[in-house]
Amino acid sequence: MNKLLTILITTSGLLLSATLPAIEFDEVRDFEDVFVISAQAPGRDRVEVSWKIADEYYLYNNKFLQFTSTSDGVVLGEPQVPPGEIKFDDLIGEEVEKYHGSMTVTIPLVSVAPDVIAVQLRVRSQGCWENILCYPPTEQVLLVSLPPDLATAGPLAGLLEDPLAGPGEADPVFSLFNEQALSPEDAFVYESIGVSADTALVRFTAQPGYYLYRDKFDFRVIGDDGFVIREVALPDGVVKDDPEFGSVPVYYGQVEIPVIFNRPAGPAVNITLEADFQGCRDGEICYPPMSRAVTFEMPAAAAAIGKPVAETRQASTVDAGMKVSAAMIPVNQQDRLAFYLTDKPTRAIFAFFIAGLLLAFTPCVFPMVPILSGIIAGQGDSLTAMKALWISLVYVLAMAVTYTIAGVLAGLFGQNLQAAFQNPWIISGFVLIFIALALSMFGFYELQLPGRWRTRLTEASNRQAGGQLWGVAVMGFLSALIVGPCVAPPLMAALIVIGESGDAVLGGTALFAMSMGMGAPLILFGVSAGKLIPRAGAWMDAVKAVFGVGMLAVAIWMLERILAGGLIMLLWGVLAIACGIYLGAMERIEAGALGWRRLWKSLGIVLMVLGSVEIIGAAAGGDYWLRPLERFTPATAGASAGEQVEFRRIKSLQDLEKALVQASSSGKGAMLDFYADWCVECIRMEKNTFNDTGVQVLLNRLQLLQADVTANDDTDQELMKKFGIIGPPAILFFNRQGEEMRAYRLVGYFTPEEFVSHLQKVVAAQ
Repeated sequence: MNKLLTILITTSGLLLSATLPAIEFDEVRDFEDVFVISAQAPGRDRVEVSWKIADEYYLYNNKFLQFTSTSDGVVLGEPQVPPGEIKFDDLIGEEVEKYHGSMTVTIPLVSVAPDVIAVQLRVRSQGCWENILCYPPTEQVLLVSLPPDLATAGPLAGLLEDPLAGPGEADPVFSLFNEQALSPEDAFVYESIGVSADTALVRFTAQPGYYLYRDKFDFRVIGDDGFVIREVALPDGVVKDDPEFGSVPVYYGQVEIPVIFNRPAGPAVNITLEADFQGCRDGEICYPPMSRAVTFEMPAAAAAIGKPVAETRQASTVDAGMKVSAAMIPVNQQDRLAFYLTDKPTRAIFAFFIAGLLLAFTPCVFPMVPILSGIIAGQGDSLTAMKALWISLVYVLAMAVTYTIAGVLAGLFGQNLQAAFQNPWIISGFVLIFIALALSMFGFYELQLPGRWRTRLTEASNRQAGGQLWGVAVMGFLSALIVGPCVAPPLMAALIVIGESGDAVLGGTALFAMSMGMGAPLILFGVSAGKLIPRAGAWMDAVKAVFGVGMLAVAIWMLERILAGGLIMLLWGVLAIACGIYLGAMERIEAGALGWRRLWKSLGIVLMVLGSVEIIGAAAGGDYWLRPLERFTPATAGASAGEQVEFRRIKSLQDLEKALVQASSSGKGAMLDFYADWCVECIRMEKNTFNDTGVQVLLNRLQLLQADVTANDDTDQELMKKFGIIGPPAILFFNRQGEEMRAYRLVGYFTPEEFVSHLQKVVAAQ
């Protein structure tokens, strides 16, 4: 598969990586499969090269569309390219000429020597998968038979007289093809690129009619750069009955091989990777074993990866029985995004904005909606649509600037400022603020400063419009620090770029773009609220009460980080019952009451029932408010008897080393989960994903370790810094030798289905 092409993944592909599974390597079809090329020569004056293009793919007419002849005695004219569809291309960022379905280019033959019976063409072209990715420019070799020159036909005349004569050893074209075997450099193209700090992707391209032996590959690093090969994942080949070696696996076309290194910390550096390999021309000749080297850049690494060089044995080719294929070796989302950010920063910035837009609907960010709406509703009669816009914009800008600054500091110094604000005292203080705001919206009192302060603020506001927005900015600042501390792949990618390259401007710009994407729905919501919220009257009081309930809900949501699950269920139950009473669930409906009155009473009764269920579940020992009756189900009863998987808690690097040694001695790999009570996505993983039956079956094959970094103390920070982890949620996997399999690292929340698919690859690669 063309997984090397992931360096050209476009914006829309990156967006899915934030919330949906990224494009898998095996989804990317080979260039030759989607752009099927053929050629014919209607006469000795021209050659026609045609492509059959698969649906949802297109070819470009650009500088990469080139035709050259490698046959002596043949001079090509200017290719006659048909007009295509002129259209703006999002992948390139400019207007281009595209071809869908099929395309034929006529190449005049300006001169052809009389004795030439076939022409060998090198065709270089480029195409794309619609709105997904662009393939790199690809070169293909075609051998085109020419009609005989009647003036000098000679022995060919008999061939013309007998059209049924098949090719054989006497066939001139066959003989020519047999004589003009490609040089080793042309027959087998070797390329490589660094896709992450410790992973390179090697690509070999065997031209049509040629193949490579799978078991003849060997790799080594040239020079003393501190890079040592740790793992080479050769994909399964096609079994061929070879005249030289019998039944052996071989590779036709393109093959891509992940090569994973142990390496020291340091900036981006060029390394030279030498490869030994051997190939043949199908049914013809075999080339002797050959070696070839390629130099390319490996991205920077903030910390050393793998064992020290002195302790590592230079790895060679994986044995032929290895069952891991290249399609099973992922490059984790955050590393892929980080590479894309440094490789194509302009497009990546827009991609980060869209990624933030999608993150706005995750549990870590969604609570900002009731916070902002509560602030807007609290403006009362003075609210206008323009004022709501300014409030929303100031709130979002303050949040975005805070995210950016906190992220840059985390990338430069490895300290998560947001994690520091998850202190129980700080969270409790913020909860009290929400409760105070909620009670004021219920009409218990009016929040206002002392008269002297109000007078001064009024005077300042008269002198400077918008002076009152400082309080909104402070709320945006606190919301960014306290409400959403969980780490997502786009955030981690920006931090990788900052930490490994020191480019705080690029990483900070990506963080700001992501933050503004997260805030865009908030601005739209705020403007809508400014238009829809009534200005005065009983309706206004009801609306403020609704937002007051939202403030209380956010307060309970934040208390989940510091209180036991049973107490949280109790609080949700009390809030639901109180709302039900407020809606009139306990009041009689007079005869002739309006339908609205009956609707509110019905909703109130439903809330009272839900609240009662929460309280009953809490009394039964439940600890998750989204499944209050879980303790009453048979499946849970069985799980409580010991069927669920259990994590072994570790605290320090020493604890981890001991656990990995024990896992290795028992022949198991290990999984390390970075968890914190204040991490909403961690709790979701624990409640929804780790408890899934299919996940548990695969987890039983690993030693399960969990680092609880709730305290975020020096020991926790040392452990996270060792692996370049800024904060949870993050999951690391280790092989049976106790070495981290970095390519399989996960950041963020994953559904049970996504996690099962990933675990299957991890287990296969152990």
